[in-house]
Amino acid sequence: MLWVYSALLAAVLVVGAPYWLVRMMTSGRYRAGLAGRLGRVPAGLREAVAGKRVVWVHAVSVGEVMAATALVRELRAALPGWVVAVSTTTATGQRLAKERFAGVPVFYLPLDFKFAVRRYLAVLRPRMIVLMESELWPRLMMECERDGVALAVVNARVSDRSLPRYLRLKRLWRPLLERVSVFLAQSEENAARLRRIGAPADRVHVSGNLKYDIRVGAESELTRMLRDRLAADARVVVCGSTLEGEERMLLEAWPRVVAAEPSAVMVLAPRHPERFAAVASMVEASGFGCVRASAFRVAPVGIAPGSVFLLDTIGDLASVYSLGAVAFVGGSLVAKGGHNPLEAARFGVPVVMGGSYENFREIVDAMRVRDAIRVVDNKVIGDALVAMLDRSGEALAMGERGREVFDAQAGATARTTGALMNLLSTNGAGGR
Repeated sequence: MLWVYSALLAAVLVVGAPYWLVRMMTSGRYRAGLAGRLGRVPAGLREAVAGKRVVWVHAVSVGEVMAATALVRELRAALPGWVVAVSTTTATGQRLAKERFAGVPVFYLPLDFKFAVRRYLAVLRPRMIVLMESELWPRLMMECERDGVALAVVNARVSDRSLPRYLRLKRLWRPLLERVSVFLAQSEENAARLRRIGAPADRVHVSGNLKYDIRVGAESELTRMLRDRLAADARVVVCGSTLEGEERMLLEAWPRVVAAEPSAVMVLAPRHPERFAAVASMVEASGFGCVRASAFRVAPVGIAPGSVFLLDTIGDLASVYSLGAVAFVGGSLVAKGGHNPLEAARFGVPVVMGGSYENFREIVDAMRVRDAIRVVDNKVIGDALVAMLDRSGEALAMGERGREVFDAQAGATARTTGALMNLLSTNGAGGR
């Protein structure tokens, strides 16, 4: 079956080659790290791991990098003299990983072909590979078993959308899941789902959700600059991780918000960098003043009431949420499953989301039980934001309940680190 998988993967790449080439030429997307994805191990990575014992952590994109931040720090502290190397799939994840993991080699995950995977395994010679959330790559998993490399899936989850597909292919997935040394699930529900799709029951454990342990250290430079340039009475509405379609809804609702709260300022943070220019044009066409963060960093200006501050930078949103009087968390007004509301809730900022939140259903449900979040229809997003700004006392209380949910669930990083150290010990450090 692995040959069939490899043939299908190759066919997808060949058939899709014209599309990828056009995207590379027009937007630059997929161009970054192409040689590395095809199996050429970067010279800097070779030098960083030469003669060292290695743990390889794979975090797909921005969300996984954020969740892995404390884990990488704890692993480095627990393994002095070792190298913890981090791979990502997306360019945005790559940039954020390089910013967050000083002194850690960061590289692109190779395509899941034997020739590419084996080159990386031969250079890194990892004692353990840690996959974040649901990154299950068949060839990588098989080659790890062949080399005796301990393989862990941490912060593991099976989404509502993925579960039916996994169950339909359960007979194919079971042999692959048996190659994993340990699954550390976000919750009991996710642990049960992992067992249903074929993961060995005795290797599935609950360690908690690493995203509850996300902590922002020092306030980012951009946040400090923005705080200094905002009017003293500014009421900031932070709209984070927005996807296509959501910016238009928010901009259409913005006059209603400004009419009710003239001191309101929107911070708009699109999820994908390749959309920054298009969203900037949309904001300008709407007639609102638009200040782009990238230009603001170079030449800070005052932020006028009613205007839009476009966060066209990577890695700043986590800190900028702290400025919010209210936060809207994107990916939820369109059918994309939502993003993590805890990024704002940890600051005690009241959170509003749309009805599509299945990617973070357990987190949202935990917050809803405590009346710590508002889930609204896209037709009334403006009214919901106005209500949060109007009823500031009620909103602040809701924000504090959100902070309490965040704080109550802490500890997943310590449990995960302990389980991984135990795996290294019992596995004889991967047989190397």
